[in-house]
Order: sequence, then structure tokens, then C-alpha cells
Amino acid sequence: MAKRVLMVLTSHDMMGISGKKTGNWFDEVATPYYKFKEAGFDVTLASPKGGPAPLDPFSFDDMFMTENTRTFQKDPLAQLTLANTLRFNDIDTDDYDGVFFPGGYGQLWDLASDSKVIRAIEDWVQEKTPVAMVCHAPAILRDARTPAGEPLVKGRDVTGFTDAEDEEIDLSRHLLFSLEKALTANGGNFRRSNKNWLPNVVEDGALLTGQNPASAAPIADALVARLR
Repeated sequence: MAKRVLMVLTSHDMMGISGKKTGNWFDEVATPYYKFKEAGFDVTLASPKGGPAPLDPFSFDDMFMTENTRTFQKDPLAQLTLANTLRFNDIDTDDYDGVFFPGGYGQLWDLASDSKVIRAIEDWVQEKTPVAMVCHAPAILRDARTPAGEPLVKGRDVTGFTDAEDEEIDLSRHLLFSLEKALTANGGNFRRSNKNWLPNVVEDGALLTGQNPASAAPIADALVARLR
């Protein structure tokens, strides 16, 4: 049977009270989606609210568009899947061999405080089901705990979108919280690349984290390798 991969997207499309629209980063959805499909995996998309999952308008800028995002735009099945994500509370989290969380700023507002999502991550990691998270998605680990009640990231090597990267695009002041500070405060060994925007994937047990949009392809490849 084909391996089953669950992609969990944000339903949130507004960056606090800034008036700035946000959502899932397009290439962090499109590139992993096609890598999983090309590997022969069954791919399911879910989100807290179900239905259409928003894409960050900024990620449609020409400088961020890729071959995969352009293919996704013209792919009727991909568009239908994105417009009809399953409601996370309605899925059986035991049905999947691997899990992928694309990044985006919306994740800080809904997924990072979604108790069922957090509990599922705790269970997946405990059961050694690989969980891959890229860019701002590792922020969802802020409140995740081990069975002993310790922060899930304590003593683990992790990465995610850095404070320096948020500051470079002048968005840090609009964020609900700092991903880097949250994971570091919880005892995570935060591993950043030598320069902003370089790909960086960190693996520690069942948890795979990627730093930024440039890490979307390599972290998807790492999850494919785990499932093969």
C-alpha cells in the first residue's frame, strides 16, 4: 500500500491587527506536495477549519514563485484539494505514515494554540511517526510536551524561521510571538544557518525541522527518505 502523508495547513489569513494578509507560504505547500506525489504517496490536506486554506499573497511575488507553484496554479486536482482541506478534528491521526507542516505566519495564530494539533504532534513523535515542519511551522511546538511533562523540544536539535530573518523583512513587530525565542526558552538547541535564507534542515528523532522557504525542498526530501 502507498504511504500516506498528512499535510497540515493554517486556516488563518490575517497577521494580528496589522491589516496584513497572510496564510500558508505557497512554495512550502506546492513543492512538498509534488515531492510526495512523485514518491507515490497518498497526500491529504487538513486545516483547523477545513475547506479553503489561505495562501500568503506575498508568496505569489515573482521572486518567490517556482516551477512547482506555477504547476500547482494550473493543476485542477491540486486546486480542488487546497479548496477542500479536511477539518483536522475530523481526521484519524493514526491513519498517516508521515506528517508535514508547511510554514506561513498564520500558524502562529491558530495551529500553535490548537490543542488537538499539539496533542497529535506529541503522540506522533512518541510513536516515532516522522513529523516535518518548515519555516514558521516549528512555532507550533511551543506548547508541545513529552509524556513526562517536559517541553517536547527540550534537549532536541531544532530550527525554524529566525528572528533575524523576521527582522530583515520588517515583520517581527507584527508577530504574536517569536518562534526562535519560544523554542530556545523551552530548552531546544536552536540551529540556524550561517546566513539568512540559506537552506537548513535539522533532524532529531522523529522531528524534522527546516529554517525557511529555501528549506522546503530538502525537508520534503528528508521526509520522503524516512518513509522509504
